[in-house]
Amino acid sequence: MIVQYLDPFLESASSVIQQVCNVDISRGELAEKEWSNSEGHTWIRIGMTGQLQGDVFFGLQEELALRIVSAMMGGFPVQEMDELGKSAISELGNMISGNASTLLSNRGVIVDITPPLFVQHHDLKDVTGTALTAPLDLHDMGRMEIQIIVIR
Repeated sequence: MIVQYLDPFLESASSVIQQVCNVDISRGELAEKEWSNSEGHTWIRIGMTGQLQGDVFFGLQEELALRIVSAMMGGFPVQEMDELGKSAISELGNMISGNASTLLSNRGVIVDITPPLFVQHHDLKDVTGTALTAPLDLHDMGRMEIQIIVIR
């Protein structure tokens, strides 16, 4: 796998989340490993088609997901992930992926993205493969995990 595929998603996620949540973000170490489904995470799954095919997964600790939804709703406290929250966090994945596909296009890789799919960790048992992954530390808010599985 080539880091050039993950880097635009990391750049985009850092930029979008920084704007939405007004928080500093630091990147963790890049790794290539078997896809892992962290329990206690909310996942946004985005499919990729075109010159880059596969899936990108945004994993958020449940508490972090609620904090991000709260920030997206102007600071309104959010206690549980209802349908509005699922829609908001899915839109976050859509914004990140849309920006990343533009960055990839600027680098000569044409990618289309599918609509975001909000999934819980127990609904991802069928996902397998080697993933390129890196965490984003949102300092006092929590940690986001980005995993990308490229088919070709």
